[in-house]
Amino acid sequence: MAWRLIPLLLLLVWTASMCRARTRTDLLNVCMDAKHHKTKPGPEDKLHDQCTPWKDKACCSASTSQELHKDISLLYNFTVDHCGKMEPTCKRHFIQDNCLYECSPNLGPWIQEVNQSWRKERFLHVPLCKEDCQQWWQDCRTSYTCKSNWHRGWNWTSGINQCPTGTTCRTFETYFPTPAALCEGLWSHSYKLSNYRRGSGRCIQMWFDPAQGNPNEEVARFYAQARSAGALLRGLEALLLSLALMQQLWLLG
Repeated sequence: MAWRLIPLLLLLVWTASMCRARTRTDLLNVCMDAKHHKTKPGPEDKLHDQCTPWKDKACCSASTSQELHKDISLLYNFTVDHCGKMEPTCKRHFIQDNCLYECSPNLGPWIQEVNQSWRKERFLHVPLCKEDCQQWWQDCRTSYTCKSNWHRGWNWTSGINQCPTGTTCRTFETYFPTPAALCEGLWSHSYKLSNYRRGSGRCIQMWFDPAQGNPNEEVARFYAQARSAGALLRGLEALLLSLALMQQLWLLG
């Protein structure tokens, strides 16, 4: 008689799917569970320099934003100057990247759980606007690095990231021959080069004028709704399968 419980189990699966779909609002206005993030976004009037676009609703504190602008930040003991002084036109993109990572409350649709000592969540495959990625690559082509993935593999014996043995400092263009190689490979696919452009409402902008509002709020809503719709569709599929099996069992019984 255990087979008679199958439709009930499928119905429970559908109910759980529907519940998940109804709680998709947690993808909006959220902070990651990571080392220096606040538990929830809020105003931060004293955010520093390039992080100020997020001052109205930020996941970072003022002190965090100040550290992000230092050559060697105490947040992670990480330096972009591992192959000599990075050109300022290039460095500003890394500061902006860090501000987006630490401060933005609009990355919920791409947050994933991770099992790492310094964070429990990260974002993955955030669609970065085409111009932002291309300009980042263009401004960093002649700066130097020794690795194509900055997430792992560094020599930390000095307490600060250094090039591992056997690597050579070469231009960014050597390690990142295309904009996609830089934006997607640098942080283990945190970003994905989008075909959409700034202002489209379909890609995350690393740079924006806060006086015009935060365009990433609209982007986050769009992708959160898309995920909710996908969850609803999967739930309906499970329900239809359950009803079909119940009909078959009824005909057999």
